Amino acid sequence: MKVAIVHYWWLSNRGGEAVCSAIAEIYPEADIFIHVCDEDLVRKTLPSNFKGQIKTTFISRLPGARKHYQKYLPLMPLALEQLNLTEYDLIISSESGPAKGVITRPDALHVCYCHSPMRYVWDMYHEYLSGTGRLIRMLFPAIAHWLRMWDKLSADRVDHFIANSRFVASRIQKFYRRQAEVIYPPVNVSEFSYSEERGDFYLCLGQLVAYKRADLAVEAFNKLGLPLIVVGEGELFNTLKEIANSNITLMGRQSFPIIKDLLQRCRGLVFPGLEDFGIVPVEAMAAGAPVIAYGKGGALDTVVHGKTGVLFHEQSIDALVQAVRQFEAGNFEFASAELHQHAKTFEKRKFQQRVKDFIDKALATT
Repeated sequence: MKVAIVHYWWLSNRGGEAVCSAIAEIYPEADIFIHVCDEDLVRKTLPSNFKGQIKTTFISRLPGARKHYQKYLPLMPLALEQLNLTEYDLIISSESGPAKGVITRPDALHVCYCHSPMRYVWDMYHEYLSGTGRLIRMLFPAIAHWLRMWDKLSADRVDHFIANSRFVASRIQKFYRRQAEVIYPPVNVSEFSYSEERGDFYLCLGQLVAYKRADLAVEAFNKLGLPLIVVGEGELFNTLKEIANSNITLMGRQSFPIIKDLLQRCRGLVFPGLEDFGIVPVEAMAAGAPVIAYGKGGALDTVVHGKTGVLFHEQSIDALVQAVRQFEAGNFEFASAELHQHAKTFEKRKFQQRVKDFIDKALATT
């Protein structure tokens, strides 16, 4: 059986790339197709048993593609449709940017693992547009209109959808009118150890971009006066640095060993954004840290209120302040060992087994 894995872009290692690597371990002879990638990084990330080829679309040959790949978004549907996948029996697309729109043989099976329908053309379109420059605001509405039509039509090329959370499954139903099986993405839980002894600081970890709402954490802890460490880089870094009081430390981007140490020592993780799934809360729980999270989106699949963390249900400073105060008052009791055990339900081997079982069943009925 010839297998192809189609991914959007691979220039850093995040959740989507962890999914591709885990799938490549199931199908080590698969070929991987990507619009644009850092091939050295990809080869270092893929499992040792991987024997397939890494192939790119024509996007990778365009000027400055590795740095400015987002500018070529309007060409990516065309690039996907130029891929000749006629020799492949099974196609697994990894969708968040354009990846699922490939053309396959009529008798081939196409399974799409959807991290999210493209946020910037669907439910986060207006938020994305408001944060762009004048030229993009002029041009993107027409591009997004065309991309929506193509995205909806290309969903019909997929035989089966897998969603990474119940939240994403509901968005697939809303935008594509398709049912999706929920299989949570893999998390390297075994990377983390835990201790019942916790530090006195809270941690906010992630990209410093608008929708992650690190500003909410900073404003809330300005009001609380409790120690908060913010780790991450992005467009909001300087703004957050200007508004943060002395009890808040902005560390910028950090290496994994430092992040791991902070997760294993922090009093709790603050997670104020709306995420499709959210790997960071699972990593925090694997490190024995309870999570204070906005109770919407993927957090509802990972954080159990009162058992592995505290959920607040309004994305506001006051709601987050109240949640932290409840936490500080001892209204909830958390055991690091139980948190770690809960995180193990998201282990890579469980993800791989569920994906393989799902695809095997689909192959048997194709």
